[in-house]
Amino acid sequence: MKTKKLINEGAAAVDEMLAGILAAHPRHLRAVEGSPRSIVANHGPRAGKVGLVIGGGSGHEPTFLGFVGKGLADAAAIGNVFASPPPDPIIECAKAVGGGAGVLFMYGNYAGDVMNFDMAAEMLAMDDIEVRTVLTTDDIASAPVDQKERRRGVAGNVFIFKAAGAACDLMYSFDDVERLARWANERTYTMGVALSPCSLPQTRKPNFEIGADEMEIGMGIHGEPGVARGPMRSADEVTSELVGKILDEMKPARDDRVAVLVNSLGSTPLMELYIMMRKLKSMLDDAGLVIHLSLVGNYCTSLEMAGASITLMHLDDELQRLIDHPCDCAMFRSGEALL
Repeated sequence: MKTKKLINEGAAAVDEMLAGILAAHPRHLRAVEGSPRSIVANHGPRAGKVGLVIGGGSGHEPTFLGFVGKGLADAAAIGNVFASPPPDPIIECAKAVGGGAGVLFMYGNYAGDVMNFDMAAEMLAMDDIEVRTVLTTDDIASAPVDQKERRRGVAGNVFIFKAAGAACDLMYSFDDVERLARWANERTYTMGVALSPCSLPQTRKPNFEIGADEMEIGMGIHGEPGVARGPMRSADEVTSELVGKILDEMKPARDDRVAVLVNSLGSTPLMELYIMMRKLKSMLDDAGLVIHLSLVGNYCTSLEMAGASITLMHLDDELQRLIDHPCDCAMFRSGEALL
């Protein structure tokens, strides 16, 4: 049995999606001429500003495209579904947004992305464009705490990119932008649960198997194995496990502030996300934590996978200012309009 999808040809799905996004958001986005997988913000890149280039595989929308705009990322390099972009579109993104102050690459810690972004950085160095890289590693289920550098980047990208993009928009120096990007990543924690698989447009077949009454804690956004598979549990039980593991690692003090994200992996509806948010709020209240910002919805998806993730960013004064800084992107806006 093949899954049902509103597509034409599977191989054309990404390029047709990009054409549709550009048609829907011409005020925010454009493609680099001759490089349709290099999507650039119409507003934001400017002389003297550190350029922020993000990117990765398709299928996670609104990550990465949705976070390109003034106050956030300057460009996104787009790969095939669940596949890294090759070096060429990454290079074109960097050239399009480089304002002479350097270009920061930010993306999830996946082998293909690391290889291709590193190749792009080496080629850009030959054109005297300085590139630095900050990998996102917020998925606490993907490696133990003493091996944090091996962790994957998942929905916490939203907060991490937001902080770095604000620092760029505020014309911080390259050193300070890099420092803040690393600090934002260090202070961001995510854990998720998968309930059912997704299917790629090219195959329209589930990309993993899971029983009708099973769930998997810690599964990755491409179907990478999690840390525990077992019977379905209630929303409160699942939320308690996810948040409990995050708080165990975060070790916050009472009255600390957090930004929270309850994220759908694709097909989990808002009703279920808000049920999880209810329990999350109760747990944070019991821990004496203050929610400064809460986001609920589709922010980092895995096509039509059923499941959810919870992200907490442990705020300090500097990160809070950056999270609050206005941005205006195709699929995400915050603060007062700057345009």
